[in-house]
Amino acid sequence: MNATDRKTVAEALAGLAVMIDTLDNIGAALRDLADAEREKFDNLSEGLQGAQSGQDIEAAAEALEAAADACDNTDVGEAVTHLESIS
Repeated sequence: MNATDRKTVAEALAGLAVMIDTLDNIGAALRDLADAEREKFDNLSEGLQGAQSGQDIEAAAEALEAAADACDNTDVGEAVTHLESIS
């Protein structure tokens, strides 16, 4: 491998490092949002938890947690799928 190719590889590695750092930050933000949704659900009365709005909050929390886990595993496609499932 010549110097030009090595430079290309080094640039690719640097770009991937930035992408991984960004994905980690997104995952952390999604986990914080999931925690907030879970707390919102937990603070509802049992009756409201069983209602559609409560079920929607719980489903959103679960989807956000799954998306954060996908970010931790660097699976962008799975993270997108989970986020798109939130209504």
